[in-house]
Amino acid sequence: MDAVGLNLGNRVPSNRIVINFLERTHSTSFGTYRPQKVDCGKVCSYGNVTLRKQGGSLEVLQCRNSLPEAVSSLEEKYGSGSSARKNLAVFVSGGGSNFRSIHNASINGLIHGDVVVLVTDKPGCGGAEYARDHNIPVIQFPKSKYSLEGLSPTDLVISLRKWKIQYILLAGFLKLIPTELVQAFPRSILNIHPSLLPAFGGKGYYGLKVHKAVIASGARYSGPTVHFVDEHYDTGRILAQKVVPVLANDTAEQLAARVLCEEHQVYVEVVSALCEDRIVWREDGVPLIRSKENPDEYN
Repeated sequence: MDAVGLNLGNRVPSNRIVINFLERTHSTSFGTYRPQKVDCGKVCSYGNVTLRKQGGSLEVLQCRNSLPEAVSSLEEKYGSGSSARKNLAVFVSGGGSNFRSIHNASINGLIHGDVVVLVTDKPGCGGAEYARDHNIPVIQFPKSKYSLEGLSPTDLVISLRKWKIQYILLAGFLKLIPTELVQAFPRSILNIHPSLLPAFGGKGYYGLKVHKAVIASGARYSGPTVHFVDEHYDTGRILAQKVVPVLANDTAEQLAARVLCEEHQVYVEVVSALCEDRIVWREDGVPLIRSKENPDEYN
């Protein structure tokens, strides 16, 4: 089989070498193919497809497979890039800076998903106002004893199903997630916590309380943790962490500001991996993030 352009979707990061399979239009029994760019990173062989680096391009040296088989082999390694965008629900109780970070990353193409609904226990909070300003529907949960508004856990599940939500992201949501929701969305709910769990987590550890406890303990390091959510506070499987040094003269506010900067980065990175189906589960139940650049490596 002659070398032809293989369209594997938008898989080329801006900071990587772009390589071409073809410099001309090529007609085969499968159709006409124009030059396409793919990202392989190095010379490699997949099945019967052998590639060789030639300057800034790759040349197909050998291919005994049919074209569909060749495409399938490469797509298995790098992904097709054609999967549908994921529907995301974000839960907030306050200003929602992590929510804003995720929403902006989605708009700018860094996340292959869309925030389609916001859930909050405080409909007047900054995160809810931001959602309304950007035409994102707002749902109140749970019911308030001071208002007739708000959904029950069962109604919330039904509502999220109607929105076709695939993943739930907690971003400063202070209420315990009900069992009904955890069971309805297994391995599909993430939370970010401002300490290196399992330290300084659990009921009552939120906001500045976390950072004050870290400083008082004498801990030399802190940082955010992204973890899957179970029926308890901050006990789900850890997915990602970032380390932030605790300085000798830190106040809780100073430490919180540095941790928050890392939160915005790591949560976007994790949600990006989630929406690209790069979360894999080890046999012992530990989740790992498969590298986008090298699918054989894990973070």
